[in-house]
Amino acid sequence: MIRKQEDRIIVTFHTTTEAIAFERMCREEGIAGRLIPVPKTLSAGCGMAWSAPEDAASALGSLMEQKRVRHQEMTVLKI
Repeated sequence: MIRKQEDRIIVTFHTTTEAIAFERMCREEGIAGRLIPVPKTLSAGCGMAWSAPEDAASALGSLMEQKRVRHQEMTVLKI
């Protein structure tokens, strides 16, 4: 069965430590998403990215600003 592609928020990080810390923050705040390998169309220092539904953009932005999260890039991709 082929999975339908959908727009997702992708957040990339410089280090694995940053990616894992962000995963923990999102789980604590109840923000849906998961760690994934960085999509081939992007590049990131650690090779890990946070993938979340597009409707989580506002919550992710607020969390990153509030917690001063270091990240490499935040974009929307169809995956």
